[in-house]
Amino acid sequence: MLDTVGPELQVVNKSEKAISLEADATVILTPDEGLEASSNLLPINFDGLSKAVKKGDTIFIGQYLFTGSETTSVWLEVSEVQGNDVVCVIKNTATLTGALFTLHASQIRIELPTLSDKDKEVISSWGVKNKIDFLSLSYTRHAEDVRHAREFLSKQGDLYQTQIFAKIENIEGLNHFDEILQEADGIILSRGNLGIDLPPEKVFLFQKAALYKCNVAGKPAVVTRVVDSMTDNLRPTRAEATDVANAVLDGSDAILLGAETLRGLYPVETISTVGKICAEAEKVFNQDLYFKKTVKYVGEPMTHLESIASSAVRAAIKVKASVIICFTSSGRAARLIAKYRPTMPVLSVVIPRLKTNQLKWSFSGAFEARQSLIVRGLFPMLADPRHPAESTSATNESVLKVALDYGKASGVVKPHDRVVVCQKVGDASVVKIIELED
Repeated sequence: MLDTVGPELQVVNKSEKAISLEADATVILTPDEGLEASSNLLPINFDGLSKAVKKGDTIFIGQYLFTGSETTSVWLEVSEVQGNDVVCVIKNTATLTGALFTLHASQIRIELPTLSDKDKEVISSWGVKNKIDFLSLSYTRHAEDVRHAREFLSKQGDLYQTQIFAKIENIEGLNHFDEILQEADGIILSRGNLGIDLPPEKVFLFQKAALYKCNVAGKPAVVTRVVDSMTDNLRPTRAEATDVANAVLDGSDAILLGAETLRGLYPVETISTVGKICAEAEKVFNQDLYFKKTVKYVGEPMTHLESIASSAVRAAIKVKASVIICFTSSGRAARLIAKYRPTMPVLSVVIPRLKTNQLKWSFSGAFEARQSLIVRGLFPMLADPRHPAESTSATNESVLKVALDYGKASGVVKPHDRVVVCQKVGDASVVKIIELED
């Protein structure tokens, strides 16, 4: 996943000397980057701030991926605007240390493109070379931002297959959430920045509403900033541990770590701790209720694919299948099955498709298989292209055999288990239940 910088405002501190700010003193924010940063003058990388803010607005300055517990973040209140400079009153005493400080103006629109020229440069060089699976689009504010990014990706070689995850981090993105969700392939809830734009008491409600919307749309939702205190501590706080579990129970597909793994002292321990909490929470996830709610929400008449997917999950629950195996070429069918959050793992067998540009033949499928890793409960595997999915039953069984062997090797399938298989044969979609021998 490649994360764009986007319209991020930064304090430019070339000398990297520590800057101490005292409460109730004033400090001037200036767009003149040549000046030296000091206790009463902070140069920033944007010349339109004076036009965007007014007296009484709140500005927050903190370390990149601030955890909120540092003494390195400061709240400012705008007292007046002088030409291009903004004069602010400091609300709390703090010392800014380090090179990269980000600046957030609460609930204010910054007139900068969501996909900056620098971002485009990085995508077309590093991104293309590394065949990125996902683009995390920072500060997505409108559906138009996603369309613009998609149009740009479609011209970058293999990246026409890259999925775009819209990162919601301010009020503007929240207000256009529904239209952004329709355009994007998934959503990242950037709770750190949202916590500045939203009053703290509103954050939970937005998280629950946003995750619910992503779930019913069948699009992956990623929650960020969960165990900030593990940046310097070996264990999370009780509140954080509960928060991780709640993110899972609310329906998030993945959790994205920030400062804990970027500059934290315990990156490995953080991953294992969060992983353990997620696993515990998944054990008590109320799948039956969730399934009924999703079916009810989808309503009738269902689309062809939707009815097949929900039937496969229902059959698997009723016969207590140990795994659902789904043959797919685009990954869509498998994602639909996963949308119903079945209690058993879904093995998504991606059948590579042969395509040509008149000069050479190539197989597609690797992108689709990797991209389904971010969906909760989906375990992708690439089939051998010599075993096509839609052909006589004999070869189909062989792809199935490979899938079952993979299931046995990873310990999800045991002798005498039942397995639900979902596949297309010709134009018909088939759901069948298989009982395994010894």
